[in-house]
Amino acid sequence: MAEPLNIRGFQVHKGYLDPEAQREIVASLRGVAQVAPFFAPETARGRKMSVRMTSAGRLGWVTDRRGYRYEPHHPEGMDWPAIPEGILDIWRDLVAAERLPDSCLVNFYGEGARMGMHQDKDEGDFSWPVVSLSLGDSALFRMGNVEKGGKTESIWLESGDVVVMGGAARLCHHGVDRIRFGSSRLLDKGGRINVTLRAVSAG
Repeated sequence: MAEPLNIRGFQVHKGYLDPEAQREIVASLRGVAQVAPFFAPETARGRKMSVRMTSAGRLGWVTDRRGYRYEPHHPEGMDWPAIPEGILDIWRDLVAAERLPDSCLVNFYGEGARMGMHQDKDEGDFSWPVVSLSLGDSALFRMGNVEKGGKTESIWLESGDVVVMGGAARLCHHGVDRIRFGSSRLLDKGGRINVTLRAVSAG
């Protein structure tokens, strides 16, 4: 495996997952969605987000008029399913085996979807990185600074790429400006799945 790219502290592992591994993970995520269906989130200000989301693990990340937070249950009331082992293997390989993530957030980007610049700061322990996996259509990923504004850099993330956001990059702003809809054949109807693994609780 080639050394990762280091962009502003973001470790970008290009082509980390081969096509077969990608298909296996997509199949496992379909199982997650059967238990905890994708839902359309909205911000605390009532704005509908362009992505759809679900989660796996002990906790799931949700957003609504009550704000951003982790919850032990899906908005419809069911427990979140377990994080698939194939996804946990990525964390074990790139982060650690002794401390597994509490939450696996799954975002689906359809045609025209994007994600504004934001920080992942709802966790209780920033010493652990956020690990982000791209599946399906390519996405233009923008990386910024801890403070809002300033110079940014962007890179196209392709299916199978993994980004590790830790250390100096842990609280940096980042987002997805757009996807190249239909650029991948991994998902039958096109689109992009982004999976992010997070250690939520301290310790």
